Amino acid sequence: MANHKSAIKRAKQNEVKRVRNKSTRSAMKTAVKKVMTAKDEGAENIVELMRHAQSLIAKAGKKGVLHKNTASRKISRLTKYVSA
Repeated sequence: MANHKSAIKRAKQNEVKRVRNKSTRSAMKTAVKKVMTAKDEGAENIVELMRHAQSLIAKAGKKGVLHKNTASRKISRLTKYVSA
């Protein structure tokens, strides 16, 4: 456990960021799963779902939850999967 005042503050900040990152990542994964199931079922609203998933992935990359190249790669692979 942290003993210094600055270390205690840093631990609190890290916990807040961890929870926020977990939420962002979870929402992103859910959106990607929805796109994949829509593709498998042949749904009509796949374009909307794809746009939403791309947005969430890009935001995660911009916020630093994902590395920007990782975000770009995920978007690219998802787009390739949907268009195939």
